[in-house]
Amino acid sequence: MKVAEVPFAVIDFESAGSAPGLTDEPVQIAVIHWSGEEIKTALNSYLRPSREVTWSAKEVHGIGDELLVGAPLFVDLWPQVKASLSTRWVVAHGAATEKRFLRVFPFHGFGPWVDTLTLIRAVYPSLSSHALGDAVEKLGLTAQLPTTGFRWHDACSDAIATVILLRHLIHVTEIGNEPAEILTRPNLTEYFAHRREKSRQA
Repeated sequence: MKVAEVPFAVIDFESAGSAPGLTDEPVQIAVIHWSGEEIKTALNSYLRPSREVTWSAKEVHGIGDELLVGAPLFVDLWPQVKASLSTRWVVAHGAATEKRFLRVFPFHGFGPWVDTLTLIRAVYPSLSSHALGDAVEKLGLTAQLPTTGFRWHDACSDAIATVILLRHLIHVTEIGNEPAEILTRPNLTEYFAHRREKSRQA
């Protein structure tokens, strides 16, 4: 399969936040499908955690306990999660968090995985910040974001931004006709060389 033929499912979570003695849990999930030119929301839901949202987490994403009353438990969304991710390549920006939260569904088998954080480090190794919002802004992609309802640190908005970033990276590297596996093994040699150079200058 070529890169241009891959059906992608871009996933993003917002979390209840980390605190001593507390296990982090998701409070929002969104999955955006992208195939060809079509971008559509496959799943977008708040999630009810077993503990309160930390103050610091709420300061970031604005999701407090009051918004989660009546929200489904994450495990109860298994049919929707399976339907939205199965048979697609799964994409996330800094995929470790998404993979960790999905472990609540053992042996789910989702993937292959594409990490846009790894990709942008390979394509733009000297970018001052590879965080999603910073990268989208520095690469001049903000005009491609939705004009209504978009808000950083909202799972659906961040997933859409990740689609925009992935689309840009595929376009600028002209890899649409390359084997899709190229997305899972980007060359980070220049990125690590740039990091070593910066550390020597510090």
